[in-house]
Amino acid sequence: MDRETRAFAESHFRRLQGRLPSNVGPSPGRVDFIEKPDSFSYTDFFKGYLLPNVPCVFSSAFTEGWGSRKHWVTASGKPNFDYLLQNYGDAVVPVANCGVREFNSNPKEHVPLRDYITYWKEFIQGEYSSPRGCLYLKDWHVCRDFSAKGLFTLPVYFSSDWLNEYWDALDVDDYRFIYMGPTGTCWSVNICGRKKWLLFPPGQEEALRDCHGGLPYDVTAPEFWDSHQQHPMLEHCSPPLEVIQEAGEMVFVPSGWHHQVHNLEDTISINHNWVNGCNLANMWHFLQRELSAVQQEVSEWRDTMPDWHNHCQVIMRSCSGINFEEFYCFLKVIAERRLLLAKKIDSSELKCGEDSGLGSQQVIFDIGRIAEVLASVVVNPDFQRVDTSIFSLQPEDLLQQLKDVLAAMESV
Repeated sequence: MDRETRAFAESHFRRLQGRLPSNVGPSPGRVDFIEKPDSFSYTDFFKGYLLPNVPCVFSSAFTEGWGSRKHWVTASGKPNFDYLLQNYGDAVVPVANCGVREFNSNPKEHVPLRDYITYWKEFIQGEYSSPRGCLYLKDWHVCRDFSAKGLFTLPVYFSSDWLNEYWDALDVDDYRFIYMGPTGTCWSVNICGRKKWLLFPPGQEEALRDCHGGLPYDVTAPEFWDSHQQHPMLEHCSPPLEVIQEAGEMVFVPSGWHHQVHNLEDTISINHNWVNGCNLANMWHFLQRELSAVQQEVSEWRDTMPDWHNHCQVIMRSCSGINFEEFYCFLKVIAERRLLLAKKIDSSELKCGEDSGLGSQQVIFDIGRIAEVLASVVVNPDFQRVDTSIFSLQPEDLLQQLKDVLAAMESV
């Protein structure tokens, strides 16, 4: 990131005046296809897609040198089962049964990869049918279980990846996934195979919800579009944007875009969930909505349940995977890493340590985004009930440190 791009981004967020980036501006009528890596810079992506929060598709030229595209795929473009068995056969992987529905997802079991590949081969030989149904390998943390060296190269466009930076710092988890499965079944790269994406712009998911607030299991099901009584807002839903993702291509799915994906062929894909300064406010607003929904659901016990507010945080974490305390922990880890990098910035050279990824301007931009969101967090009444005494650095003190650094960096 250069200084002009940072100024452009900061002006963008000032214009939002607290509104979510995902809810500003018209939705595109199509999804752009980015063809040539040499003529598409990080600034192009940042200004054209990340900030305005619109999707795009990168051509297979962007992933041409990936080891997974060379080794995981046969010459005919099919999954290389022999290579996968030889190198990962004993790995235990999560497998979802697409034929069984539990609420809005599918039940999972954990099996050795060799067992799943045996099933997959039998499924293909049975003309894509099996008494066991359609099983899909989903959310395999291959980078956590094996060395990712050579499998893929993180595209520079997605190098500001706070979610995986946070989990890597804690050395606990990550949000880098492998999906594999037969036909029938947010950046995402097809290592082999083809997928069909249905993308609904932010806000459209409200028109998809049923009378209980739930999102549909399958937006392509004919009975769904005939269920206006169960989905009272459905008539206000616009058709989704449709994308066919070919082998090697990379889809950028922005924050807040509801989507559904179908494998059109036997497919392997690499997927990353991520958060950074551009959609941090979206994450905070989402958590506030989630807590509000929990509080409403258990409101009748507010006056009789001891420590009701804490119970709401516990319930929220079980539903969303995170609560307000952990959100502050997330902000604190990223903020402390950016504050360390800020100390390395030499204002005369406009450079910082190599581990900063995109340079000093990105560091300053990140600190500004954390400071703005943290300022909203510390005044939130529900957050003020959270016990932050376990943290070595209190939220108000961290916020002041961020403000002090921003003031000192005005000339950079």
